[in-house]
Amino acid sequence: MSVAKIRAALETALAAMTPPLATAWENTAYAPTAGTPYQRVSMTFAEPVNTEYGRGFQQGGMFVVSLCWPQGAGVADIAARVELLRAAFYRGAAFTADGLTTTIARTPLILAATLEGDRYVVPVQVPFLATITS
Repeated sequence: MSVAKIRAALETALAAMTPPLATAWENTAYAPTAGTPYQRVSMTFAEPVNTEYGRGFQQGGMFVVSLCWPQGAGVADIAARVELLRAAFYRGAAFTADGLTTTIARTPLILAATLEGDRYVVPVQVPFLATITS
């Protein structure tokens, strides 16, 4: 259940950002509108860390927000969105869902852009950590 709570906390924080941006949520149907930017979300969970014997552990991972802009639109708007992501998901920011707090472990990392079809895509990795106590 902790995985669902971590996902809910981070996705809720992303959805609350302003200005809003159309979002392709993981494993949901989404058809991008031609010429309109959107963001695509995925999550990678790291191996849990057991700091002591028992049920508790630390769950880390990467919340990845891939910014998908139309090719040829330049980089200014996408760079501004990256800065908004870094402002919302700064190191130490904490987001809670159903009693579980997920903390941003480091400043989000901007990965190299790729071209996908008619899109210029910049992935932004947001490293997170949650401590599960039961």
